[in-house]
Amino acid sequence: MAKLGFIEWLALGRVIASGSLIRTDDGARECVRFESELARWAGVDHALAVSSGTAGLVCALQACGIGPGDEVLVPAYTWMGSAGAVLLAGAVPVLVEVDETLTIDPEDMRAKITPHTRAVMPVHMINRPCDMDSILTIARTHGLRVIEDACQAIGVRYRGQLCGTMGDVGVFSFNSYKNMTSGEGGAVLTRDPQIMERMTNAHDLGISYRGQTLGNSPVFLGANYRISELQGAILRVQLRKLPKTLRRMRRRTEIIAKALRAAGHPLTPANDPAAPLSVALTFETEEEAKAFSQRPGARRLFDNSKHVYTEWRPILDRRMAHPRVDPWAWAEIAPDRVIDDCPRTLDLLRRTCAVNLKMRAPEPVAKVLARQLAT
Repeated sequence: MAKLGFIEWLALGRVIASGSLIRTDDGARECVRFESELARWAGVDHALAVSSGTAGLVCALQACGIGPGDEVLVPAYTWMGSAGAVLLAGAVPVLVEVDETLTIDPEDMRAKITPHTRAVMPVHMINRPCDMDSILTIARTHGLRVIEDACQAIGVRYRGQLCGTMGDVGVFSFNSYKNMTSGEGGAVLTRDPQIMERMTNAHDLGISYRGQTLGNSPVFLGANYRISELQGAILRVQLRKLPKTLRRMRRRTEIIAKALRAAGHPLTPANDPAAPLSVALTFETEEEAKAFSQRPGARRLFDNSKHVYTEWRPILDRRMAHPRVDPWAWAEIAPDRVIDDCPRTLDLLRRTCAVNLKMRAPEPVAKVLARQLAT
């Protein structure tokens, strides 16, 4: 979890003194500068700051032309916003099993492709990257868009490439639980100028009033997913702090993993063993996981219900704000079609624990705490 400090306070003071709090104000520069700095850091051509990771996913889906009648493959282990964004774009999420790495299973993904599938949304959960080589190969074979949900993996790399930069679009979240934060907020990244134009339109209801154009495309009705200059100022500071934050996370991951490995605990495998910035353990039985979760700093993934798809009641019950706003009907999906059948995912979540990286503890203290956790 990232922290805010004195430097962010100073950055906020400068914006308040300027009087330009909205990114579209004359003289406003913080959001534009943040987007430029984020794109340069990530090595992509375009970045757009938005109000949340979920808003970013909606913009990405709309920009890629995903809508009514379409299906999007989404892992069964993620925050409900991943699947919810698909529905808000008018399409239908199709849940895919995760494998032992806790990320979307490429083989189950392949099996769930239908003639209506238009995109896949790999989610890099708890700072653990997906098997992007397999996902990209399958997606290209079937002509699918790849929208990376990297909301929980800002700065994590998969075989040298940053999560969020390998698909058609990548999405970050900056809420208080992420690797960098502005309280709430998000960003979308892409190398495709046409996708960028459409995302810009999607995130700004008033784009036509500001004389902006979309190349040869007419302006469509967007939403209001802009962030303020206050958030832009905080995020510029947080981005400068991110390398240090990531180094600290890397070191603590190594310390805790080493102690657990030495004690014979079953560390969860990873798609790139050098990549994860988290520590997870997958046990043979649910009872073992429950017992380990009682140790200080450990938690069982199944007990964090917001990331367990069986708790996504509005989605499982097919409830939108109005009964006639029904993406399932638009896709001609029968009411009795099973949408929550991912038993392997539930089994893995019941048997897997994650460990607190103890980010605020000095390194010697973190080592002591790691040994206590392991014994």
